Amino acid sequence: MNEFLKWFFAFISEMLKGYAEIIRGFGHGIRQIFNIKNYIDIFKEHSQNYGAVGWVLSILAIIIVIAIYVLLALLIFFGIRKYIRFRHSLVSNEDLLEEIAELQRKVMKMAKEKDEIMAMKVAQMGLPAGSGALSFADGGAAAAETEGSGEEAQPAVVESGVVQTTEHRFSKLIEVDTFYKTYTPPEYDNDIDLVGICEKFRNFACSRMHLYYEPKVIRLFIAGMASTKLIILQGISGTGKTSLPYSFGKFLQVDTTIASVQPSWRDRTELFGYFNEFTKNFNETEVLKRIYSSGYNNDVNLILLDEMNIARVEYYFAEMLSILEMPNADEWELDIVPNVWSTDPENLDKGKIRIPQNIWYIGTANNDDSTFAISDKVYDRAQPINLDAKGVAFEAPDTPPMNLGFDHLDQLFREAFDKYPISQENL
Repeated sequence: MNEFLKWFFAFISEMLKGYAEIIRGFGHGIRQIFNIKNYIDIFKEHSQNYGAVGWVLSILAIIIVIAIYVLLALLIFFGIRKYIRFRHSLVSNEDLLEEIAELQRKVMKMAKEKDEIMAMKVAQMGLPAGSGALSFADGGAAAAETEGSGEEAQPAVVESGVVQTTEHRFSKLIEVDTFYKTYTPPEYDNDIDLVGICEKFRNFACSRMHLYYEPKVIRLFIAGMASTKLIILQGISGTGKTSLPYSFGKFLQVDTTIASVQPSWRDRTELFGYFNEFTKNFNETEVLKRIYSSGYNNDVNLILLDEMNIARVEYYFAEMLSILEMPNADEWELDIVPNVWSTDPENLDKGKIRIPQNIWYIGTANNDDSTFAISDKVYDRAQPINLDAKGVAFEAPDTPPMNLGFDHLDQLFREAFDKYPISQENL
């Protein structure tokens, strides 16, 4: 045992000597680099025979060397400062996520307490639990009126799975139903081809909106619409990622619906809305309204997810990603509410909205420290387009907007697929 300890001590000591030599050598190298006295002695030794050119070159060499060391020091300083800021932003994001999670837990607790209060109120009025006939907002007044009149409240009537009621929970979607009862579609241009669309849009963006795009960018954008319903415009700021779909909506005279993504988006409720149990109303978003209205018209509809990766795309857009993956477009349905009311919008089928084919989702993405990386799952379902440079200004004739029907555009896409099929090698 003693021999083993002696060997182990000698073995470790020899290894530690190597580390000590590394540290000693590193320190010796630093001292050698910054040995100013030695540099001065060398300069004095050689400068005795200098001419005018020699002095100038020597001073210039010294200035260059000093500048290089100053530059290295600045690079190290800014690198350390950037790392500290990056770590600080990560810690701040983690604190924010923890705070959001805590708020969600409190909301769930409050919802549970509200359900218990509602159950007690319904029991006092003689209504069956879950009838939905009484909203929490006016429950107290309704209960007082019922008790004061001495009449027994009537339970909600359910016929064939449909709750018979006079209340409306979808105000915006019902407005869409009302609007399209007297809607007259515009005269669509069914003679234009894909080349004409690209040229007219580029000239329109230039002459009417002072936006300049290369022909390749426009063609990629239109081709992306032919290949998928989700397009991602990514690149540095100021290259026209947001203005491209915005101006395209102006060109088609159908404004693009803009949804500005927020860092707090963690599920689909911020994008599509949610049912408020307190008011018994559905909080509808402009995105949901646009999806619903697209089922009525033959327009080319665009929804812009601005700064889409400022939150995790696979969180708030997860359900839509799964829907877009389905090969059968007839199965593209979005669950909105779990039950059916007699006053629900006309095109709401058993609490579901059909996702029409004449709608595209355009996302813009910046790649910097304030955003999340887009996962392969999202890229697999999307057509990414890189915008890395600002467009160069050019002269274009004044070009008015146009009306383009989805049926005609879809027919152009099909003809292009047949005329320019992908080769088996590329496939």
